[in-house]
Amino acid sequence: MNKHSEPTRPADEQQVTLRSPAELADALPFLMGFHPSDSIVLVALHGDEGRFGGRLRLGIPRSPREWSPVSEQLAECLVEGSRRRGSRPDGIVAFLCQDPAVGDTGRGVRDRLHPLAQLIRTSFGRLDIPVHEVLCISDGRFWSYCCPDTRCCPPEGNPLALPGTSVMAAASAYAGIQVRGSLREMEARLEPWPGPADKAAKQEQALDEAAGALVPRILGGGSREQVGESTLRSARGLMDRLARTPPAPPRREESGRAGARADDGTDAGDDRLIADDEAAAVIIGLQDREIRDRAAQWMEGPDAEPALRLWRALARRCVGSYAEHAVAPLTLAGWVAWSSGDEPAARVALGLALRLDPTYTFAQLLHQAFNEGLDPETLRRCMRAQNIALAGPRPRAMRRSSANQAKKAVKRAVRKATIKKATVKKATTPAVPAPRTRPGTPTARARAAGRSGQRGTKSGK
Repeated sequence: MNKHSEPTRPADEQQVTLRSPAELADALPFLMGFHPSDSIVLVALHGDEGRFGGRLRLGIPRSPREWSPVSEQLAECLVEGSRRRGSRPDGIVAFLCQDPAVGDTGRGVRDRLHPLAQLIRTSFGRLDIPVHEVLCISDGRFWSYCCPDTRCCPPEGNPLALPGTSVMAAASAYAGIQVRGSLREMEARLEPWPGPADKAAKQEQALDEAAGALVPRILGGGSREQVGESTLRSARGLMDRLARTPPAPPRREESGRAGARADDGTDAGDDRLIADDEAAAVIIGLQDREIRDRAAQWMEGPDAEPALRLWRALARRCVGSYAEHAVAPLTLAGWVAWSSGDEPAARVALGLALRLDPTYTFAQLLHQAFNEGLDPETLRRCMRAQNIALAGPRPRAMRRSSANQAKKAVKRAVRKATIKKATVKKATTPAVPAPRTRPGTPTARARAAGRSGQRGTKSGK
């Protein structure tokens, strides 16, 4: 097992050397900022000492038939991304994280995922990059697919270290790095309300009514600016309401159980502050890309925290046939989290947005910029310029032209940092079938308008 050094301070003032599979398994949550669940995690290694570099996470495909093409695509993506950042990896460490299903065991998960581990190794082998370790983490234990020594890697696996007791935990605590629970818990904060059914039904009815009232006005064009101003005014009012109410303390005592939310106390408090019709009107308005772009300007200073709470709350309100409408607030949540320095939260929000709609341009651009290490200040400058253009005392037509130029500058800034001379590959997030929309509803008509080329509320840009 090679040594792997992980810098935990900005200027490499402190280094942690990981000497065993056990230390590597214990370090994973600190590398990602959360406990990955149902995930493939790949980490690039550089230099003779195996310094950690780029990281890539993807959900484990359910069908084994997808494992081979996904492994090849992930290998190409990680290698190409590392090359654009400076150099090809000199090695790879991989993790397969999955909890056992009912009636299964961690050892059963290890055996079932063994072909996937082999495919990952051969995919990087074809690129002449060695995979030094592949670990399976399941049910509080870990197994090595590469170490044949049963003295250190027995068939029954090794237990993970108790939280806070590993060398990586100590170094991370010293550096101020926190782990926010599991990926499943973080995703639960952004997913539609799980119940009760009547609560979700009332929200869906409010969305139907808002769509019926607003979508024709947006598609008609004449009232589009009025809808935009109303949407932003309502969103600002909700942000002010959230800002006046400190977030409720998180209830973490139940976070270990399946399906628990890491911060359900905070989220439930925010949900109570927003009425169904208020949420519905803002959600429908945000489907217009120009309104969404203006809302993206609330990304720093005192606006950042209430904006992030609002976008999370709105994403949870996209219930039933409106699940796809969560892409806009999810993307905004990812942008504000990244702008605020919360990289794990940004990664989760953008990943969910692309899972719902892999073609959503704004989420794609942010995801690429994030993975390529672009400084968010580059985008913040463009957003500030756009805000000045929209608020300036010039005629409306000139303000609109300046705003369009600013938005193009945002896209150029991202693409310049991510594309360079290479062609950017499509996002590796697998497409998830969209929920069915009832025929004849305003949402269905809006989507049909978008597909026919009209300026609708689901532009996907």
